[in-house]
Amino acid sequence: MTFLVEAAVARVPQVVAPLEPERELRRDRELVLGEGEVPKRCQRVSAHAFVTSSRGVLMTQFSDRTNASGQWGPPGGGLEPGEGPDSAVFREVWEESGQGIEVSGLALVQSLRWIGRAPGGRLEDFHAVRLVYRAVCPEPTEPVVHDIGGTTATAAWFRPGDLELLAITPSWRSILRVVSDLDGSGA
Repeated sequence: MTFLVEAAVARVPQVVAPLEPERELRRDRELVLGEGEVPKRCQRVSAHAFVTSSRGVLMTQFSDRTNASGQWGPPGGGLEPGEGPDSAVFREVWEESGQGIEVSGLALVQSLRWIGRAPGGRLEDFHAVRLVYRAVCPEPTEPVVHDIGGTTATAAWFRPGDLELLAITPSWRSILRVVSDLDGSGA
């Protein structure tokens, strides 16, 4: 009998709570329902990283395969079946940017739910659970997207002060404020 033992990346998260209190189920603004149309319930658990280096903060731009095309967020994505979040965060950062990272810990867990249309048009009651880690890239290079044709159009390093000027999705902007302390609150 053989056992594989792997060290867990995250020990004690600094924040484990939704960023916003549970509210009424949100809907896409432009949502129009067909007669008798019922949303398909979906849940997605994803792992993301707030990556810093001597070059700045690593961000990825969403492709036209998403509902946030052209907007930015931190690298990361969905866990594959049987994959742990600590493995997923390393894989996702590499696929979306070509960067090797060192994870320092779990920063927060966010849970969001809304009704809207998937990029393919299907009506969904979507529940996203995001695990966001803090990480450093000890040897930053020019980012390269390896997952061609996926949900990442490009990746780039930004100075922390430039993040406020970037078209970041609203849910990711609130996460980045907490994880990076962009507003200087010390939260």
